[in-house]
Amino acid sequence: MSLLEVDRPRVLAQPAPPAGCACGSGLEDALCCALDLAQAAQTSTDPEFGPTLAQMAQAYGDGELVLAEHLAHEALKRAPAHRDALGGLYNVCKDTGRIAAAEVLVRRMATLYPDDAMVRANAALFFHAKGAMSEAMPHARVLLRLAPDAHPAQATMGLVFGGLHQPVNAEHHLRRSLELGGPADLETLGALAAAVRAQGRFDEARTLYARVLDLPDVDTVPVLIAWADLEEADGRLAETEALLARAAAVAPEDPRIALGQATVLRRRKDFAGALARLDQVQPSEQHGHVQVLAHKERGQNLDAIGRHDEAFEAFAAFKQRSGEATGHAYAAEVAEHQAAGLKAFFTAGRTPLLPRAGVRADTPQPIFVVGFPRSGTTLVEQTLASHPAIAAGDELPIIVNLAERLGAMLGSQGAYPQALSELWTGDRAGMIDTLRDHYLNEAARLGAVRPGAAWFTDKMPLNETHLGLIHLLFPRSPIVHLVRHPMDVVLSVFSNGLSHGFHCASTLDSAARHFALTADLVEHYRAVLPMRYLAVRYEDMVADQEAQVRRIFDFIGEPYDPRSLDFHENPRPARTASYAQVTEKLYERSRFRFRNYRRNLAPVEPILRPWIARLGYDADL
Repeated sequence: MSLLEVDRPRVLAQPAPPAGCACGSGLEDALCCALDLAQAAQTSTDPEFGPTLAQMAQAYGDGELVLAEHLAHEALKRAPAHRDALGGLYNVCKDTGRIAAAEVLVRRMATLYPDDAMVRANAALFFHAKGAMSEAMPHARVLLRLAPDAHPAQATMGLVFGGLHQPVNAEHHLRRSLELGGPADLETLGALAAAVRAQGRFDEARTLYARVLDLPDVDTVPVLIAWADLEEADGRLAETEALLARAAAVAPEDPRIALGQATVLRRRKDFAGALARLDQVQPSEQHGHVQVLAHKERGQNLDAIGRHDEAFEAFAAFKQRSGEATGHAYAAEVAEHQAAGLKAFFTAGRTPLLPRAGVRADTPQPIFVVGFPRSGTTLVEQTLASHPAIAAGDELPIIVNLAERLGAMLGSQGAYPQALSELWTGDRAGMIDTLRDHYLNEAARLGAVRPGAAWFTDKMPLNETHLGLIHLLFPRSPIVHLVRHPMDVVLSVFSNGLSHGFHCASTLDSAARHFALTADLVEHYRAVLPMRYLAVRYEDMVADQEAQVRRIFDFIGEPYDPRSLDFHENPRPARTASYAQVTEKLYERSRFRFRNYRRNLAPVEPILRPWIARLGYDADL
């Protein structure tokens, strides 16, 4: 992940939150969280408020936050829905670290003033800074509709798309912001560099970072750290060290630098040196996320030197601190409801009646590389992309987006998957081809299609959840399913930062439960759908790489190419947590790694044991 962070809500030294509403706004409950918004008048700026609001703005600008808050309270006692007073109090709460109160206030403003561009911009940027991209996006979309020709609206949309890991969309809006006269500043150019980096255009990202460093009065440290992070991902460790040294010359105590240096030491296999450097990571209110990432880095180093109990403790601390920082937790009920709905819809009796899209001969076709995160999908995609007939599409969000929008696209009153029932009606009979074309058009727009290639890969994690939809859209496309020992998968998911699968990686238990839920769904699909499906064991790839690669190409229908064995020499950069591993030859050390953590994994073994057997592994291994 990039260490060029967007500014988080600032946390400054502040006395204890004032008495009043439980959210921490300092207002009385009746004027805050218990306020009836339906009855609260949208108070226009009245002349009698003018002096108070002017004083509030002046106090805030001068850093007199206590006075600014007092004046905002005075105005809101008389007009609890006043836009500018709410905005002033929101700014004070945000700047003093009362994030819960700031969130209450920004939501209130968006409800009271839904067509106010500034209000929507504040809401989008607040949730973006908080890391809540799914909440930021609706505000960013409304903002763009309100002000499509305003560069801040385009830039905000670009930032949110970047936070959603949709770099093509992020680049589109960031460049549009610059075209509209937006400032070529640290925030915009830094976000643009991150977007092109995420698309594998490393040299272009380097040029953008260099351009940012040439800006007057720019804070060079975050730029140098982000650039160093890029070089580390590209395996250029000497360049990484040089950039971090430049940053250290400016801010020697910055914990992000120590974390980056520890990562380089680990990549050089100097594990003792990395651990010593991690000991020097200082707590920082401004960069609290670094402390979180330092736990993961410590765990990786301890694992490498065989101190497995300590490594597990570090990974557990990483997960705990991540959850505290983000508020993310596994949405078990949502995941279970989705799986139950998919199994109820895709039945042996119904699936033969559903239409299948035809195969277009005028464009490359997808190969779906599916599997639970950390099961070997990146390894297989890099292998396939080493073949001249296959382009790497990476993690394409198209299937997930289609599932979310299917009801509207088919004019159905129901949501996915029930909306697929519309395909039985006469006026929707040809829509399955329209949905297929939407997928292919999006794949081309996202850069997955390469001229001259016959195929492109789509390795979006947990796409196996939607194997029914995939089969209807591309009934003849190969589905390569990576299978790995369940205990190894869950251990690896637990030791990495992942947001896929309803935040299933939040805890060891939730990772195991979601693995079992997904495995059960795949088993159901295989029983009711005539998919073009091949299961590939990660362990078999490690044991006999050539035999498995030949098997995969035979399944796809492409001739074996020996260059595919040298996937680690593929110049295309991998863009997942496995980026470092796929720059090395296949190795044994990740095979049955769970044996080192038997005691730590004991709580989830009962959840996984049935799947260990059903997937063909020795339960007593």
